[in-house]
Amino acid sequence: MHLVIAEDEPIIAQRLARLARNILRNEAPLIECAPDLPTALKLLSGRDTPILILDLNLSGQDGFSLLREAAAQPCRTIVVSANTDRAMEAFELGIVDFVAKPFTEERLALALQRAKESSGARTRHLAVTQAGKVDLIPLTSIAAIHGDDDYSSIETLEGRRYLHRKTLSALLEVLPKTFRRIHRSHIINLAYARSIVTDASGNRHVLLSNGSQVPISRGQARELAQDITGEG
Repeated sequence: MHLVIAEDEPIIAQRLARLARNILRNEAPLIECAPDLPTALKLLSGRDTPILILDLNLSGQDGFSLLREAAAQPCRTIVVSANTDRAMEAFELGIVDFVAKPFTEERLALALQRAKESSGARTRHLAVTQAGKVDLIPLTSIAAIHGDDDYSSIETLEGRRYLHRKTLSALLEVLPKTFRRIHRSHIINLAYARSIVTDASGNRHVLLSNGSQVPISRGQARELAQDITGEG
């Protein structure tokens, strides 16, 4: 395992390295520290899905420039920063977790576990803002996503709704293939599609395992029917 720590404060960088080495002691990680953006980029290049621990302010340089570079690579990124007001922006660039400073070993361990479980290619969570706090919604708990003007509405298996700042088209770029757009205004999680039903007006809907019925276009209905047990 290769871990790059982009942090310009030597004491903090050393603490992160020490804690990470302790947390990952059974995996003998290669841990390298970078005090600036050019060094961090050099350490990341050519590596196989490294984990990046990133501060958003590196000697006055904006860590988001490195974050955008990392988003284009098979890199799993954890932001460790006091700039919690930029957490949502960071999650939109595909980070695995956002750890606020000051942090504990337990919190860093949780973030590293999330990074280990991530493929680095597609997100495993969607970030939403609730009462000024950023929460992570696991993809496995999402039944459907609905268009809501320039935003999206996330529907969980429990029936809860969360507003997301990305459009359906933008979300499709980071969601795995288990999510399919079945209508211009709706995406479903195929894992929870149970059947296709037709109402009295002839309109088709996908029945999900949580009881929701999501409209589906005619073309998508024919294609999806082949993927649902007992259909097609």
